[in-house]
Amino acid sequence: METFLIKALQLILSLSILVIVHEFGHFMFARLFKIRVEKFYLFFNPGFSLFKFKPKNSETEYGIGWLPLGGYVKISGMIDESMDKEQMQQPPQPWEFRSKPAWQRLLVMVGGVTFNVLLAIFIYSMIMFSWGDSYVSFKDIKHGMEFSDVAKSAGFQDGDKIISADGKELKMRMDKTLDMNTYMSFAEAKTVVVERGGEQKEISLPDDFSDKLIASKKLGYMPKMPAVIDSVVTGSNAQKCGLRKGDSIVTLNGKDVISFAHMRTMVGENAGKNIKLEYYRDDSCYETTAYVDSTGTLGFTAPFVSPSDFHHDNFGFFASIPAGLNLAKETLEGYIAQFRFVFTKEGASNLGGFGAIGGLFPATWDWQAFWFMTAFLSIILAVMNILPIPALDGGHVMFLLYEVVSRRKPNEKFMEYAQMVGMFLLFALLIYANGNDIYRFFFK
Repeated sequence: METFLIKALQLILSLSILVIVHEFGHFMFARLFKIRVEKFYLFFNPGFSLFKFKPKNSETEYGIGWLPLGGYVKISGMIDESMDKEQMQQPPQPWEFRSKPAWQRLLVMVGGVTFNVLLAIFIYSMIMFSWGDSYVSFKDIKHGMEFSDVAKSAGFQDGDKIISADGKELKMRMDKTLDMNTYMSFAEAKTVVVERGGEQKEISLPDDFSDKLIASKKLGYMPKMPAVIDSVVTGSNAQKCGLRKGDSIVTLNGKDVISFAHMRTMVGENAGKNIKLEYYRDDSCYETTAYVDSTGTLGFTAPFVSPSDFHHDNFGFFASIPAGLNLAKETLEGYIAQFRFVFTKEGASNLGGFGAIGGLFPATWDWQAFWFMTAFLSIILAVMNILPIPALDGGHVMFLLYEVVSRRKPNEKFMEYAQMVGMFLLFALLIYANGNDIYRFFFK
């Protein structure tokens, strides 16, 4: 329960920051062009608000709604999710959105996405400034990699050291979050050079390798590590049975444990059962019995690689800005490269909602990991919002670009219907994604 609350609090705080910054982007450009903003809300408020206030001599009401599905700014004279048809039937006023030139309206609509990208760059830069950048090159990982079945079928073998993918050296960061760009560089490579038995070997990957890898729902590679516990989750079954950081697991139900990945597989095969573990602590051997929960986990983790294998770069304030910009660029490129898989059958089945997103946060509060995830989600929010779907910012941008090219505005009645269709699609997607989370929780 404690783990759930920590993840949930991190998710709520992160999304609140992202929503406020996104909506402020719209708000700032609207006010810059003297467009009236009637409301600025964190969360939606159908029926009532948890909190609201309107400063003296201000045109804007600020508040917090009760439905935590995002937020909004209500801009006068704009067809949006409020579907305020009465206002749109009145003569246009100088302070309204619809009265402004197309280029100003375009900047208002891209303001949210722009601020999300700038926020990601800022967060990444401050992470580089505050914590620096810890990474390890794949070729320097002492014991090489362990590979999934999909990767093995393509020619990889456990213990291979990955030298390069399409000539690019791959790196792994010590930020406890998935490096999307590195993952996609591996998944979409045509050839990968590995070191095996002291010799280099080139592996040509099949054209459908990336599709199969993503469909498998597995990373495809993990550093080959001994089964040594790095951390134990408070209140977990691992803690209850007496396991601690630094314990080295040697057998599970009497079978030798080869590596941490091997142990993880064995634990998963005993979901809902008690298992017997033999482990070493301070040169002494101990035994314990532990219960594996229904998800196939005990509640302990191992480091990706030994911290001594990592390189660490520190950045001054000004040097951290280009470093943060480069990290944001890599994250954006990696996410866009992976985004096409959403439209495949396997990708659709892997869609997740708030539960899946919350699961990406660490089980213990770690500010560095929190800010990495917040920056990553800011990039995702920017990409998703700029999609050309009515009801999203990208839908409004699409209609504005049509207006710029054709020199005429789309019919307002058509815009209203398009907005309703877009909202229906978004709610359907929201229900589907969160339904996937619920199904996976109870049945997988």
